[in-house]
Amino acid sequence: MTWLLPRLLLAFGATLLGFVLGAAVRAATGVDSLGLGLGVVMGVLTVLMFDAVRGHRLLSWLRGNQTDGAPRDTGLWGELGYRVERAMRDRDRAVARGRLELEQFLSAIEASPNGVLMLDAQEHILWCSRVAADHFALDPKRDLQQRITNLVRAPAFVAYLQAGRYSEPLVLGNSRGRGTLSIIVREYGDGMRLVLSLDITESLRAEAMRRDFVANVSHEIRTPLTVLSGFIETMHSLPLTAVERERVLVLMNQQTQRMQTLVADLLTLAQLEGSPRPAPDRWVSLDGLLLRVAADAEALSAGRHKLRLKPTTGVELAGIESELLSAAANLVTNAVRYTPDGGEVEVCWRLLEDGSGEMTVIDTGPGIAREHIPRLTERFYRVDGSRSRETGGTGLGLSIVKHVMQRHGGELMIQSELGTGSRFRLVFPAARVRQASDSALGDEAAFGGAALSHH
Repeated sequence: MTWLLPRLLLAFGATLLGFVLGAAVRAATGVDSLGLGLGVVMGVLTVLMFDAVRGHRLLSWLRGNQTDGAPRDTGLWGELGYRVERAMRDRDRAVARGRLELEQFLSAIEASPNGVLMLDAQEHILWCSRVAADHFALDPKRDLQQRITNLVRAPAFVAYLQAGRYSEPLVLGNSRGRGTLSIIVREYGDGMRLVLSLDITESLRAEAMRRDFVANVSHEIRTPLTVLSGFIETMHSLPLTAVERERVLVLMNQQTQRMQTLVADLLTLAQLEGSPRPAPDRWVSLDGLLLRVAADAEALSAGRHKLRLKPTTGVELAGIESELLSAAANLVTNAVRYTPDGGEVEVCWRLLEDGSGEMTVIDTGPGIAREHIPRLTERFYRVDGSRSRETGGTGLGLSIVKHVMQRHGGELMIQSELGTGSRFRLVFPAARVRQASDSALGDEAAFGGAALSHH
């Protein structure tokens, strides 16, 4: 009510001015009614003039962009301008806060791996995330307010959207090439719908790999078990000579060894996937590993190949010795198995410019077609299944090598062409490679330091 007193004072001043003017008119004309009427009119006009000027200033401010403050008048119009300005500023702050919260909410949706489409009751796109735009081949800005069924014309999607039964998700091929989407629709508001899409290509692939893995393990174990069962039945039911019996026992031993190798490789894979990352401060001599690998390869080759498997590297690798030995042995024994008699197998080592190291296994075998190379490290994947079994392979060797290298921060790289042999490279990061002389110097320095401190 701070405006009331100035308002009363203005009215009192206008009345006083009217009275003075009325008295002057009455004295000049001698007519009482004329002086009284003129005085009242002048008082009212004075009040109206003040109100008109202040009201015009406030209206001019309201018609503008309100960047400046409201007119700072006294009385009713000043109080009214202040209240209007404060209400508008509060509204602007509320709108800005709501806009910020909406932007943060939409940013959070954008960070989700799910695609999100918001549709109105007429199936027009109100908002589209970048992930959803990629899933449905849309433009997140240009396609706003477009009808979704005019842009995504897959019959299964259109039928699902219009049927109105959303209890089960729709599985649909990705409109941008190879891939599979899981689509869920949820209704909200007044006929509005939320379309959620998720790329399930990798999960389907993992599920397929799991099924294939179980099927392959079952097949790989069932085959030798069937052979063993047949031999046992034969020995039980038929009279065999000593030579035949010895032959059967040799074959049974081979199948038993095959199952043992398969189970050992499966256990190795399980251990690799469930173990913590190898420590970077446990150093293993590469030359010692290669000597052990060469001994196994020479026994496997039995003089049928030209082997160069013992380069003098003077290098130590940081990691778990058994895993590094398994990776190197798998590559070398694979090369021996698949290289024809008279072929060559070689192991090379070199330090790269960035300090990393590369061990390469080179063979002159039949080579591998390019389309098979990306899948070679999959479990039980074989280019030639019959030949792999003949050579004693389980189909898990390269998968083990890949897991070992990933755990040691390295990489397995494969180069091969039909008829020209293959090159398998193990690339170790610089942090896991050092010269043996460096380690000796470090040990000597540490020993010398300890001796000095002892003295």
